[in-house]
Amino acid sequence: MHFFEEPHRLGFERASALLQVQIGCTWGRCLYCAVCARHPGPAKVTPLEEVTEDLDEIGQNWRAYNRIFLYGSNPFGIPNDQLIERLRLIHAKLPSVKSIGGFACISDIKKRTDDELTQWANLGVDGLSLGAESGYAPALAFMRKPQTPEDIEEQCRRLDTAGISYTLFYLVGMAGAGKSAENARATAELFNRIDPYRINVMTMTVFEGTPLYEMVQRGEFEPASEKEVFREMRDFVAGLTDCTSFVDTGHDVNLVNFDGVLPRDREGMVKLLDIRAKNANERMLADYRSRIRRF
Repeated sequence: MHFFEEPHRLGFERASALLQVQIGCTWGRCLYCAVCARHPGPAKVTPLEEVTEDLDEIGQNWRAYNRIFLYGSNPFGIPNDQLIERLRLIHAKLPSVKSIGGFACISDIKKRTDDELTQWANLGVDGLSLGAESGYAPALAFMRKPQTPEDIEEQCRRLDTAGISYTLFYLVGMAGAGKSAENARATAELFNRIDPYRINVMTMTVFEGTPLYEMVQRGEFEPASEKEVFREMRDFVAGLTDCTSFVDTGHDVNLVNFDGVLPRDREGMVKLLDIRAKNANERMLADYRSRIRRF
């Protein structure tokens, strides 16, 4: 298999086959992104010959995969004709595949026409992992995200119309110290209006080599404390009063791991986070976070 670096996958995609179709990111400007720090410069589309070889290798596996996860920072941002060519090749090489997912930016969806989104759906695109990150406009602008809260809501509606489901990612602590309540409230309100299939919660971690790391060193950004992170996560979950989503925190950047279905499990998740916030050992948790090297 052709992978530019050691591949990693989301927990909920562990049954999917990974297929690299992109190196780098078509946006590449988010202040906190360690991936872009490792791979500066313009994104590259994986050559079709390599994709073909990888599909042949997947096809030789003992298992008939029914889902492919396109590997890359935002493979659905590559030129649409090249994306469609690869989607069709997947089905030609692996007839067992029923759905195809991957990471996508809100801006990737925004630049596609409705007909193109319908074409994606007809080729099995479903379960996209969307980097919404926050519904708090100042945090999105500060971190140089290519979207506003209004963009997130509008593009999710377009995916709904096309019949493409999605996971929305929420980045706890993205607004920085002292702004957790605002970030939680604005994001919960936005996600309530959208009601995504899944919400994946991750915690802001400042990695060395990123622009945000340099800003922290200069005193231009103060990360939220671990106790504040727990409180923000708690406020966010408590605010999801109109969602029927599955909530998942199963990632190493989170110092608490749980999952649940809304609204059924909201009270239990809130109680857990209340306990973690109350008992948080700031020094120990901060030390653990400093040892996280990548995601």
